[in-house]
Amino acid sequence: MSIEVGSKLKGKVTGIKNFGAFVELPNGKSGLVHISEVADSYVENVAEHLNIGDEVDVKVLTIGDDGKISLSIKKAKDRPKRPVAPKVEKKPEDFEKQLSNFLKDSEERLTSIKRQSESRRGGRGGRR
Repeated sequence: MSIEVGSKLKGKVTGIKNFGAFVELPNGKSGLVHISEVADSYVENVAEHLNIGDEVDVKVLTIGDDGKISLSIKKAKDRPKRPVAPKVEKKPEDFEKQLSNFLKDSEERLTSIKRQSESRRGGRGGRR
């Protein structure tokens, strides 16, 4: 089996470092699962998630010109597809109405803020 970008494979963890885990792949090749690709949640310590000898499913992210293979455990998981929300067609007048309401509300707030700040300073045209 050839190893190609995008393929999902089974591998065995052969080493754990602060920055990730080395995984032995079929055909004797190995790759690195970076710490950011170990789990969906934040990973502070790879050893809390993986042990040497663990069998893991990985997805090949990249294969460098130098032969280095970048892997992901979290992207190898089959996740149910999220339902796509139907697109809501917005009419231009809806946007215009929203914009008008926003501007009106914004102007009212600014006027209120100006009044409050002027009353604190003693009104307009105060002594200097």
